[in-house]
Amino acid sequence: MPIRIINYKQKGKIFNMQRFSIHDGPGIRTIVFLKGCPLKCDWCSNPESQDPLVQIMFNEKNCIECGKCEKNCPVGAIDMLRHGRIDREKCTSCGVCADNCYPGGLVKSGEETTVEKVMTELKKETIQFRRSGGGVTLSGGELLMQPEFAIELLKACKSMGWHTALETTGYASEETIDKIMPWVDLVLLDIKHLDDEKHKKYVHVSNELIVKNAKKIAATGKELIIRVPVIPQFNCDEKSISDIAKFAKSLNGVQHLDLLPYHKLGANKYENLGLDYTMGQEIKTPDEDTMNNFKKIVEEYGLECTIGG
Repeated sequence: MPIRIINYKQKGKIFNMQRFSIHDGPGIRTIVFLKGCPLKCDWCSNPESQDPLVQIMFNEKNCIECGKCEKNCPVGAIDMLRHGRIDREKCTSCGVCADNCYPGGLVKSGEETTVEKVMTELKKETIQFRRSGGGVTLSGGELLMQPEFAIELLKACKSMGWHTALETTGYASEETIDKIMPWVDLVLLDIKHLDDEKHKKYVHVSNELIVKNAKKIAATGKELIIRVPVIPQFNCDEKSISDIAKFAKSLNGVQHLDLLPYHKLGANKYENLGLDYTMGQEIKTPDEDTMNNFKKIVEEYGLECTIGG
């Protein structure tokens, strides 16, 4: 599709940009993480991605107890004697505390930006993209919660000749899917479970829209890879993996499925946000034998399979 107009002033909220990725599409890539997600997976390793608004995170290990945050907070939401420092009910996420916290005890998660500003950063990687056949991957959170920003950013990337990819839950309207797909080369789509009741219990939304959009995306003919987070007590069993593999095989053109073993690398972020980590510390990462067994199940359906993506 020809690119006639790109709105470089389109605003959006991101919370991270990860350079030199080799796992989220071909070549060397930069991943742009957009804020906000309609899913609330109990195991989410990026809980700061869920809220579409800017948040303040408190890392006690970095705090030197200088008291500048308490002194500078314009709404009195900081108390040095309070566990976690922040009164979340008072906090407006203005970021004054984080701006004055040089040791990094308080940091902002998320910032409002524009397509123009993001592209300024991405253009620094132009040589890497060209030499490696890489490009830009939009992730989240759920990037489809900010469709206007995502579309304009993708258009800007395509105007540079870069490969574009989405890492998505697929939880969005049919209209959003229709509008964004012309600017996408690759979709990395999470399928977490095909049992709707179990999906609702652990992910807190129905899987109906996700399944529907998986079929819709596949029908476009764009490259589609299915990704499955393997989570104990949720889908870490042969039937769940087999059901997903069978579904993936039924999708037009799908040849590859990634199995992503559960990890607790983001568990500390919950405390930093004043949240509870509902999965609990006793849940363990699936062992190598278990993951290899699941890999064989996927391959029996004629799909290529990678552990870890």
